[in-house]
Amino acid sequence: MIYLQLFWAYLKIGVFGFGGGYAMLSMIQFEIVEHYQWINAEEFADIVALSQMTPGPISINMATFTGYTVGGFWGSLIATAALVLPSLLMLYLVLKMLFKHKDNHMVKTTLSLMKPVIAGLILVAALLMMNAGNFTDFGLHQNNISVIICALTFVGVFWAKINPILLILASGLVGYLVY
Repeated sequence: MIYLQLFWAYLKIGVFGFGGGYAMLSMIQFEIVEHYQWINAEEFADIVALSQMTPGPISINMATFTGYTVGGFWGSLIATAALVLPSLLMLYLVLKMLFKHKDNHMVKTTLSLMKPVIAGLILVAALLMMNAGNFTDFGLHQNNISVIICALTFVGVFWAKINPILLILASGLVGYLVY
């Protein structure tokens, strides 16, 4: 019965939760602390802290940790699957529709208009990441190894058409050797 309750609780969160993991925290807290009373408020705070420290989306980490706390391995698997199931289904339906209507003029126009917007969002994210914290030797008067690695990787991907995975590995090796 606990597995069915876990599935239902996290399926509701997956369907109705929007705005990212932090926005879902109140829904998760209501379901697991107040409604089902699987854990108390202190344990919830501990799971939130653990979810923040663990790589990945906080809501998925929360589902995994609370599922494990309540139902062991199968509980974590069921809670995580229930949380991501609505998103996967919606993505599947949207992609199916896009591939079905890929030759439609409106779809083609919309997708072609989205390309520069997506490129701009990626560029803004890259520019925001270009700071002294990420480039430890940032500055024109210093040894700019991080900036050189970044520039060479960019040139390698876009102009030399080198596999990005190889460039990431090479950049990591150079960074390891230099720093």
